[in-house]
Order: sequence, then C-alpha cells, then structure tokens
Amino acid sequence: MSDIIKLLSWNVNGIRGICKKGFTQWLLSESPDVLCIQETKASADQLSDDVVGPTGYRSYWNSASRRGYSGVAVYCKEEPVSVQNGMGIDKFDEEGRVIRLDFTDFTLFNVYFPNGKASAERLKFKMDFYEEFLHQIDDLKKRKKRLIFTGDINTAHQEMDIARPKENAKVSGFLPIEREWIDRVISHGYVDTFRHLYPDTVQYSWWDLKTRARERNVGWRIDYVFVSKEMLTSVKNAFILSHVTGSDHCPVGIDLERSVRNGKT
Repeated sequence: MSDIIKLLSWNVNGIRGICKKGFTQWLLSESPDVLCIQETKASADQLSDDVVGPTGYRSYWNSASRRGYSGVAVYCKEEPVSVQNGMGIDKFDEEGRVIRLDFTDFTLFNVYFPNGKASAERLKFKMDFYEEFLHQIDDLKKRKKRLIFTGDINTAHQEMDIARPKENAKVSGFLPIEREWIDRVISHGYVDTFRHLYPDTVQYSWWDLKTRARERNVGWRIDYVFVSKEMLTSVKNAFILSHVTGSDHCPVGIDLERSVRNGKT
C-alpha cells in the first residue's frame, strides 16, 4: 500500500449524467485512494453495479429524500472503521449533504454545502448549516485532532478566488457574511490546503455553464479541502484538476502522507 493517500473531491452535477461522459473510466485511471463526490442527484439503487462498486472500490451514499436532488457519496479503496450520514438535524439531513467516514488515522467529512442564491430563505438555510457544521466539527476536534472536511462550500473566500469580485460583491457565494464564515473556520484551526501551499495562485474550480465561462476561465474557487492544523504536516500537495471536464466543477484534492503509529499504517 502506498505511503501517500490521494484524496479527491468533485461536485459531479449529477452522477448519471457524468457517467455518460466516462466517469468510471476516469476514476479507475486517476486511481485516487478516496474520492468524495457531491450533487449526485441519485441514490445507489438508481445506479448500475459498475458505478456503485467499480473495481477496487467500495462506495458509501447519502442521498436526499427528494429524488434527483443534492446527495453525496464517497468511493474508497480502504474500508473505513465507521460511516455516518448527516448531522442529526432533520431539515439538513433530508437533503443528503454530509457523510462522515472514520479511518484509523483521521476523520473525513464529505459535504455539499447549500447554495444561497435562490432566495433569502435559502441564504438563511445556508448560514444555519454553516454554523451547525462548524459547531459539530469543533466539538469533534476536541476529541479527534486529525480532521479533514472537503466538498463544494459554495463560497469563494478571497477576491483572488473569483474572477469578477466587484460584480459579485452582493451575490450569494461571495457575500461578506459567507466569506467571514470561512475566516472563522480558519481561525478555529482548520487550513485551506490549496491556499496554504499556493498563496498567490489564481485557479478556479467552478464555471457557469450558461455563459460558457469555462472557455474564458471566468470562474470561482468554491471547492476546498480543509484539514485541522494537526494534520498539516501530513499534507504533501494540494491541487485543482481544472483540465478534468464533465461537470461545471472540476476535482480538487490533496496528497496526504500516511501516518505510522505503533508500527502500523
């Protein structure tokens, strides 16, 4: 087994649609140890066996109560110690936005954070979700120091993370209250791995399909991998795979050095 764990995260904007564009072939070729996907818009019982269980992988799914909406899943080569869906709050959990996987050496959250653009009510829902999620991981961090959370956070943090900051200053996804939440996440001891390793690099992970923004690279960086500070020395690289197409998002990820404890990996 490799000493480096490759962890990828990708909002696929519909697992059934992206499978028609070669998703499983890409997965087997890229061969990440862990792949977190968001916005599956499907449950496992709607998918073929080769999508649910590609060669060498097991998968775990948390789907929304509403068919064809939201949903997250995780593919991994190594079996986790335990898997938990949701946050224990019905209004959030019915949308299938969170999976927690406990591995021997770290706890991983795959999260599809809400989008607040539709209405004031959805923005409030998003901010409530933000607050509850941070509360829960802070509580867990008191007991488990090595945490990773990844996914589509649906907010660009800094002006360099969005192609047109001034034009979007009053748009959900770049509002001060949303950006301040990411500030708080960082102040609570979580590290934006890509920005930590590449403080001056301008790269995006989402482009609006309707305006063909990807062709012009008019994008937003709204997909992240955060780690608790205690894990930072294990992060050997962070990256955005902007060449990978098939969704309005592209994959993001990290290379993580496997920890050795008591002679075991």
